[in-house]
Amino acid sequence: MIPVVRDDGKAWVPVSGLTRTFTLLETAMNLASWIGTFLGLLALVGGQWLEGGHVGQIVQGTAALIVLGGTLGATLLAFPMEDVRRAFELLPLVYRNEAQNVGPLIAEIVQVATTVRRDGLIAVEATRAQIADPLLKRGIKYVIDGFDAAAVREILESEIERGLDDDERAARVFEGAGGYAPTIGILGAVLGLIHVMTLLNEPSRIGEGIAVAFVATVYGVALANLVLLPWGAKLKRIAEQRVVSRELVRLGLGAIQEGLNPLFIQERLWAHAGGRR
Repeated sequence: MIPVVRDDGKAWVPVSGLTRTFTLLETAMNLASWIGTFLGLLALVGGQWLEGGHVGQIVQGTAALIVLGGTLGATLLAFPMEDVRRAFELLPLVYRNEAQNVGPLIAEIVQVATTVRRDGLIAVEATRAQIADPLLKRGIKYVIDGFDAAAVREILESEIERGLDDDERAARVFEGAGGYAPTIGILGAVLGLIHVMTLLNEPSRIGEGIAVAFVATVYGVALANLVLLPWGAKLKRIAEQRVVSRELVRLGLGAIQEGLNPLFIQERLWAHAGGRR
């Protein structure tokens, strides 16, 4: 929806009941991620069923232990714990739609601009703790403290660059794990085949043993291509979207320092966001 500025200077968003429900659903969850995850798993299980097998044939605790444990171990060895922790902190964003929804952020910037224009910077200090966006909260503090526009822009640009680097390093954790998982799956299959070799004196059990051995390969390839690599790709996309949000804060604060009209600020920010309202 399009935030507008009323005659009394307050920002608001007109919504109908149905539109509001749909908007809340969009904000709460990223439907593409949920549907994609479900379809990937459904295709795997459905293919097994269509081939005449059953789910129990691809449920192997030992194979799961080898693939999950081996992939996690390789990932921890390859990446600093800080990057791994950051990756799991950002993971919920894959299934939520927060990064794509800039409407609330623009409305918040417009509200701050309106307060500054109507009551002055000191009035914002009293309500600064209520600002939801952390970068906007810090940035408006710089403005209140009397930092000039060039200094505020330089500080925010540094924070934006550092934030992008942190987000991309988190995405690389899942991409790296996606590279290790198939190889770990092959290792699991080889271990299973070694066990099968001990059954050569029982030919009736060899076929079943080989089938079980290759479950680890299925787990490794599926984990990489249905989960880890898509997570990494989505987090990279989210990192780009978060840069857009941070740039909106930088532009908004610059416009506030210039003393521009809140309605003009609103239109400028939506234009920078691609006009998606």
